[in-house]
Amino acid sequence: MRASRIRAALAGLLLTVGVSAAQGATAQGATAQAAASCDGTYTIVVGGTWSTWDNDRFTGNIQQHVGYSSQVPSGPSVRSGVNELNRLVRDQRAACPDQHVKMGGYSLGAAVVHVWISENWRSFGNVNAVLLADPKRQGGPGTNGSAAPFGGIIGPPLSGSDRDFGNVPVKSICYWDYICDESAGIWTYPKNHNDNYWPDFNMDHHNDDANEQWYNGAWYPW
Repeated sequence: MRASRIRAALAGLLLTVGVSAAQGATAQGATAQAAASCDGTYTIVVGGTWSTWDNDRFTGNIQQHVGYSSQVPSGPSVRSGVNELNRLVRDQRAACPDQHVKMGGYSLGAAVVHVWISENWRSFGNVNAVLLADPKRQGGPGTNGSAAPFGGIIGPPLSGSDRDFGNVPVKSICYWDYICDESAGIWTYPKNHNDNYWPDFNMDHHNDDANEQWYNGAWYPW
């Protein structure tokens, strides 16, 4: 029984992490390269498994969508996303040193943003992050995300959970979803994971300094 539950959980992690199979069939495009203005906030977003730079669910005033190797949720996939995110935001910062950067990530993309913040908060300021359905989420409230128990399979940096965000304002949203909270149960996947975040994909709904958790519709401080 336990073995079957573990297989089911791993299958859930390896299946669509937020994007339908039909969407996943879209060819992985290169990241859009249009130069962003130095005016206002530079908003950059990272989609989930099978997303592409031009199909990641995010809406609002967004300057950059990140393309990366998102086909399989694994440590190497997250690393490819972190590397591309790092390249893009540092190029923008070099061109616009005083501009605020707002990052958004969903599911596997939330893990990408999570890891980037953990690795770069000491050397990169004037930035905030919005994490939707983060598989590296560390409870409580609730329990850790689904990346925590499969470290030997998915590999770092996707494996594990933490709150290594330093002084970066981070808004984490998890809504009765196994991917970011194992206590929700595998039976909540994939419906809740796919259906519960639609209003949150609009990046204009999130402040540049939001530092908080939203768990199953309720507000919690860090």
